[in-house]
Amino acid sequence: MKVDVLALFPEIIAPALHTGIIRRVQEHEKLNINLYNLRDWTTDKHSTVDDYPYGGGAGMILKPEPIFAAVAALNPTSDAQILYLTPQGTPLTQPLVEALSLEAHIIVLCGRYKGIDERVRDSLVTKEISIGDYVLSGGEIPALVLIDAIARVLPGALGDYESAHDDSFSKDLLDHPHYTRPAEYAGIKVPDVLLTGHHENIEKWRHAEAIKRTAQRRPDLLENIELTDEEVAIIDESKVNQN
Repeated sequence: MKVDVLALFPEIIAPALHTGIIRRVQEHEKLNINLYNLRDWTTDKHSTVDDYPYGGGAGMILKPEPIFAAVAALNPTSDAQILYLTPQGTPLTQPLVEALSLEAHIIVLCGRYKGIDERVRDSLVTKEISIGDYVLSGGEIPALVLIDAIARVLPGALGDYESAHDDSFSKDLLDHPHYTRPAEYAGIKVPDVLLTGHHENIEKWRHAEAIKRTAQRRPDLLENIELTDEEVAIIDESKVNQN
């Protein structure tokens, strides 16, 4: 998979590419990440990438010329995804991450200032993505969030490949609680079922806990799931216990 990032401050992203999971998937040649500075495609002596908005108003807008030239230089195929990171975009979710991880080529456009010329969005961008309902100084940090999320679901990213697909949101549920040794700490014991070695019972417990946690913390996620009678009973019982 190839990911090209167009940014004004690629140095924000660069250090993270040499650590942890992102480094590992690159070493395993599952992910090829390239960082580019949009100023390299400017044509004036000041390397100007922004200008005042037509119609007036505060802030500056990224000019279309460097962006169009940069994308053309990357020579994307017709099926390449050109992603623009913006609070106005589709929320980044685990299913979207997993879908993007199947793409052969992604170009990530990092905005700055008040945004980009609308002609870029209309003519080049194939999808706009938001990492949350807030505004950052630019798209570099969201780009890193996107890269990290994609990297960890690629084969070779984690020691146990299945663990990425058992995370929160991978099955429309929050993750279940996790415990490690010792079996008792500060008077708090690990649930007995986890110590039995009975894998079927453990999986049932984990699923039930994931259902409870989702109902308590993100009930909106359950709207996308057709719950069984047993799962509804688990939720009802957890509400009674809370009261």
